[in-house]
Amino acid sequence: MKKHTILTLTLFALALCLHAQRDSLAFVNGNWQTDTLDGMILRQCQFDGKQLFASNQQIFVLEIPDTAHYTLAFAHEPRRTKTSEMARKHEAVAAVNGSFFDMDKHFPICYLRIDSVNIGENTPGKDTVNRKYYQYGTLCLLGDSVLILKTDSSRRWEEALPYPDIMTAGPLLIWHDTLQYMRDDRTFVTNRHNRTAVGIREDGTVLLFVADGRFKQAEGLSLTELQQILRWLGCRDALNLDGGGSTTLFLNIGDYHSVVNCPSDNGRFDHEGERGVSNAVMVSNRQQAIGNRQ
Repeated sequence: MKKHTILTLTLFALALCLHAQRDSLAFVNGNWQTDTLDGMILRQCQFDGKQLFASNQQIFVLEIPDTAHYTLAFAHEPRRTKTSEMARKHEAVAAVNGSFFDMDKHFPICYLRIDSVNIGENTPGKDTVNRKYYQYGTLCLLGDSVLILKTDSSRRWEEALPYPDIMTAGPLLIWHDTLQYMRDDRTFVTNRHNRTAVGIREDGTVLLFVADGRFKQAEGLSLTELQQILRWLGCRDALNLDGGGSTTLFLNIGDYHSVVNCPSDNGRFDHEGERGVSNAVMVSNRQQAIGNRQ
């Protein structure tokens, strides 16, 4: 019986490895469209025929090298506003939706600081007095630097940080080249949804990642699948942001002047289903963004 159990587990592990290898090859060999945008790189791919994770996917990756003229900045509105509208207001060349928020009351439910002004705080979860599961990673901006930090369990941990711009979200997907534990008892983790994430490579390249979801053409990702993709993309650190109907990628550079993905709030696989959100992660001119932080 013991030998039979060991053999079964070995075969199961081998099957998982083969699936992972198949998916990584499908991802790398996808029909990627690549556009260079003033030093940044936009990559997009439609995976049909259940090619990736036995599912159809539509994925966008905006790469911002450390040498580019652009860096990240945050935006917030007191009432839910479309990501594209916030980007246009701040003259950003690109933007994705930011962290989690209360749909009815509009305010952030994760810690948010912009230009040294505290805007949102971490709301406690039902099963904890401190943090919810999606409040264990923080995106910080300081001068020319963009970094992702791993929080502790203290609800007000961010208040002591020296950074003028802080956005808490989660869960943390990759930390110092290590895949972080994903809970398997939360549908937020295990079910496939539209996903937005930010990653940082060892060379300082920042990645804004969007995967569409809730359509037959784009089924969305579980957090474990998202984690694997960000590892394949070479991220040293990676953080999950708000997703679902909030997931949006807006561009206003080169030949792009609109939402490029397919937000799902209108139930149609087009570019018109954008949801109003509380905050956004923008890509702005480096000198302008740094000047605003000083």
